Amino acid sequence: MLPNQLFILSLATAVAVGQTAGVFEGHSEVGETAKPGAVLFDPGQGSYKVSGSGGNMWAGADAFHMVWKKASGDVSITANIAFLDKGGNAHKKAVLMFRQSLDADAAYVDAALHGDGLTSLQSRLEKGSATHEVQANISAPSRLRLEKRGAYIYMWVAGAGEPFRLAGGTARLPFDGPFYIGLGVCAHDKDAMETAIFSNVAIKQLEPSAKPPVLYSALETVTVSSTDRRAIYVTEGKIEAPNWTPDGTALVYNGDGHLWRIPPAGGKPRQIETGSLNKLNNDHGISADGKWLAISDSTEDKKSAIYVLPFDGGTPRRLTAKVPSYWHGWSPDGKTLAYCAERNGNFDVYTIPVEGGEETRLTTAEGLDDGPEYSPDGNYIYFNSVRTGLMQIWRMKPDGSEQEQITNDGFNNWFAHISPDGKSMAFISFEKDVVGHPPNKDVQVRVMNLADQKIKVLASLFGGQGTLNVPSWSPDSKKLAFVSYLLLQQ
Repeated sequence: MLPNQLFILSLATAVAVGQTAGVFEGHSEVGETAKPGAVLFDPGQGSYKVSGSGGNMWAGADAFHMVWKKASGDVSITANIAFLDKGGNAHKKAVLMFRQSLDADAAYVDAALHGDGLTSLQSRLEKGSATHEVQANISAPSRLRLEKRGAYIYMWVAGAGEPFRLAGGTARLPFDGPFYIGLGVCAHDKDAMETAIFSNVAIKQLEPSAKPPVLYSALETVTVSSTDRRAIYVTEGKIEAPNWTPDGTALVYNGDGHLWRIPPAGGKPRQIETGSLNKLNNDHGISADGKWLAISDSTEDKKSAIYVLPFDGGTPRRLTAKVPSYWHGWSPDGKTLAYCAERNGNFDVYTIPVEGGEETRLTTAEGLDDGPEYSPDGNYIYFNSVRTGLMQIWRMKPDGSEQEQITNDGFNNWFAHISPDGKSMAFISFEKDVVGHPPNKDVQVRVMNLADQKIKVLASLFGGQGTLNVPSWSPDSKKLAFVSYLLLQQ
């Protein structure tokens, strides 16, 4: 057999020809496919021409053709990907994949290039569970990389002639022993066959690094009904706490001591002018009419105070004389702010008129009361309190009366945010052994239906402080914005 001769790789010939099979051990149908797939390997080019049928790679089970080898530890797979035919179903997929087994319903994570250019990190985190995705903010990249470090898997993308950049979003999947790594093609049509070319394919075992990891932040949105996520903006360093503007035209977040705004579809962030204040923290928000910003900043007193300023930027006006004070809620009529403040060694919930005046203390329980936010109808202030052991969500009347507990489970629940339609409550959950709301933790963004109090997980991610501190619902109550993080080995 000539070294550069194309041949059809099968399980039998892979064993017989050894290295001429490339870097993979075999190929298989995964799930029920109407037509058998195939792969042509070009040793000279290091490329794989993979054909696959299959109805979909989604929901609780998959149907596609996979070229694979077994792997363990930390590893990456990289390839240029191009479909042979530009037609076919727009949702056909060519993927780089880590998979627990070749079962149709196996746990997996992949970097998926779709026929229409959509590129996403797809994952099924438990056998038989639903598939989720984090869409990248770049369409039809020419080169992809899927990288596994510990339990976390993430995706890199690159355009033609460009360096790799982090696509944003991660999936946490602790594999049980060895797993499969490889290439896959799904036609997204059980009666069709689609083909993709995977070139410059490289599998690399990743070694531990002595260098400190680098923090990356991903500003994301999640659709509540589907739990599908999209990375809006990815950057090295720390950004936090997105607000969604009432008119839906921008997201506002803090980073480097300043406020920034960016369109929900992505783009270049623009700084909001805050005068002499340059030590803003992640407690900020927008009035219901979209005209004003409330911010928390420690420039003047070295401890956080609350200010208001025009939404488009300007000179801030200070409201709280006492520190520390951390903004969390704006009344629907725009006349009152709710906040958390430490006074005499105890953190409680307070309110203060926007036009200025004396603050009013609303909670007096021992321990931390934090995160107050008004319901859209103004009938309640939701907050989180540790008074019954774990941190849980509570609510009370705006005057502090009728305090009642809303959540009661095995998590530490923080920062309740009520949807604009008043039907749902989003919050962030830490494991029960986590004290406070620190950064760099495994957390969940969850949502409760307020009518029946059923809770749904929207996203499991690496985050914590800065992920969901402030109101972040879209005006139509269909999406949430949040920040996920990644500590990336150099």
